[in-house]
Amino acid sequence: MDYNAAFEAAVETVRSEGRYRVFANLKRHNGQFPRATWIKPDGVSQDVTVWCSNDYLGMGQNPVVLEAMHKAIDEAGSGSGGTRNISGTTWYHNALEAELADLHQKPAALVFTSGYVANEATLTTLYKILPGLIVFSDALNHASMIAGIRNGGGERHIFRHNDLEHLEELLKAAPSNAPKLIAFESVYSMDGDIADIHGTVALAKKYGALTYIDEVHAVGLYGQRGAGVAERDGIMDQIDIIEGTLGKAFGMMGGYIAGSAAMVDAIRLWASGFIFTTSLPPAVMAGATASVRWLKEHNERRDAHQERAQTLMRRFREAGIPVLPSVSHIVPVLVGHAHHCKMISDMLLNDFSIYVQPINYPTVPKGTERLRFTPSPDHDDTMMDELVSAMDKLWSHCNVARMPAVA
Repeated sequence: MDYNAAFEAAVETVRSEGRYRVFANLKRHNGQFPRATWIKPDGVSQDVTVWCSNDYLGMGQNPVVLEAMHKAIDEAGSGSGGTRNISGTTWYHNALEAELADLHQKPAALVFTSGYVANEATLTTLYKILPGLIVFSDALNHASMIAGIRNGGGERHIFRHNDLEHLEELLKAAPSNAPKLIAFESVYSMDGDIADIHGTVALAKKYGALTYIDEVHAVGLYGQRGAGVAERDGIMDQIDIIEGTLGKAFGMMGGYIAGSAAMVDAIRLWASGFIFTTSLPPAVMAGATASVRWLKEHNERRDAHQERAQTLMRRFREAGIPVLPSVSHIVPVLVGHAHHCKMISDMLLNDFSIYVQPINYPTVPKGTERLRFTPSPDHDDTMMDELVSAMDKLWSHCNVARMPAVA
C-alpha cells in the first residue's frame, strides 16, 4: 500500500472542499493586545489586529499574571517533574485547585492539561464509576464531550440543541433506577447562544440525574466573580460537576473540573487522562492562580467586554452584515460557503491587516460556515471602525448575501 498517497489524498479532500487550514504565523506583542505581527510565507512582516482570540480579556498579558509566572520560574524552575501521581504535584497545583474550588463554591477542584482532556477524561471515567450510567448529551456539545461520552462505551442519548421538551422525553423513557447524567454547555461558542440552566437542573432533579456543565466559554466572563453563567443565573450551587478552562478568559492553559470532594477524588484516582499525563509547569499554575484571583475582583473588565461585543453586533447589523442571533459575547457572521469564508478571511488579512480565521466543517455543519469575532475590552472604536468598514467593502466585493440594515 502507498501510505503517503493515502495521506496526500486525505489532505486533497479537505483542500477541494475549501476547508484546508492555514495557520497564520503570528507574534503577539506584550502590552499591545490585540495587536500582533504576521510573518508571511515569504518572510515579510505585517502588523495586524487579532479579532478571533479566545484570550477574551487579554489576561495573557496582564502584568499581575506575568509577574506571578516570572516569580514561579525563579522559585521552582521550568517543568513539573512528571505526572501528578509520581512527582508532578506541586504547591502551585494545589494552590490553583483551591482557588478554583473557591471560584465555583465547591468543596474541590482538579486541574487537567487542557479543557479537552478534562471533558474527555471525566466523562469517560464516569461510566466506569457509575455502572449502567446513561448520559443525555446536547446535540451541539463540544467534540471533547462527545469523545468522552463515546469512549465511555455506555448508553447515551442525544437531545436536540437546547430543547428541554426533547430532553424530558428521553429522560422519561429511561429506566427510573438507572444512574443518569445530563451533559451540556452554558455558552455555545459557534452560535453564541446560552443554555436554559434552570430548566435543565429542574429536569435533572425530577428524574434523578446528575448535571455536568461545560463553562469553558463563560468562566472569567460571567457572574460577579467570573465563575460563569451558572453563577450569573444564581444556580451554581445546584450543578453537580462544573468543567472549565484556563486557556480562554484566564489567558493561560489547562482545564479543570469542580464539584464534590468525593467526585473529584474518584476522578483523580480513576481517570487515565489525568493519571498518565505529565502535569503542567509551576509557572503556568502560578499564572492561572493569579488570573483567577484577579478576575474575581475586577468585574469592570467583564462589563467592558460585554459592551464591546454588543457594540460590534449592533454595528454589523446596521451595516447589513448577517450576524447570527447571539445572546453572548460571541459575534458569529454567517457566510454559508467554505470557499467564500476562506476567501474573505484571506482578504481581511492581506488587504486590511485584520486577522480572523474561517470556521468550517467539522467545527460547524456544512452550509453554515462563518467568521467568528471575539471582541475584547482592548478593541477600541478605531479598530472597530476599521473592521466594520472592511467587512462592508468585502461583503459587496464578494457578493455575499446581506441582512436588512437596521435603522
